[in-house]
Amino acid sequence: MPYSHLLVAVAPTPESHALLRKAVSIARPVNARVSLITFSTDPEMYNQLAAPMMENLRELMQEETQQFLDTLVEQAEYPIWKTQIASGELCESIKSWCQHYQVDLVICGNHNQSFFSRATCSAKNIVGSSCADVLLVTL
Repeated sequence: MPYSHLLVAVAPTPESHALLRKAVSIARPVNARVSLITFSTDPEMYNQLAAPMMENLRELMQEETQQFLDTLVEQAEYPIWKTQIASGELCESIKSWCQHYQVDLVICGNHNQSFFSRATCSAKNIVGSSCADVLLVTL
């Protein structure tokens, strides 16, 4: 049975382009939908004095992440159905996305960058909690 909707977990790193190319190579022959999800980094230094500065930093990081997603979409050479910048628990966000949008394959990268290290550490949880197949791609 071919896949109909692939969710690709990306991070603002050059390796995400390779990950998306892998997803497109799976999706193209069967004309499957491809969606992208990434996770925003939230500054961890909270206190009352720094709160106004943190809000500006949060907005800047969100804008940079959106620009990265936009660049991935432009360079994909395949239509991207939806994108999302998520926050919170990795497994829960992916599980929710899969259920809401009928995703049948989740693709994650595996290398030592911060996001993908979390993805690798969480791979067992993603596999265990996901209602979709999970493909870990070595980058």
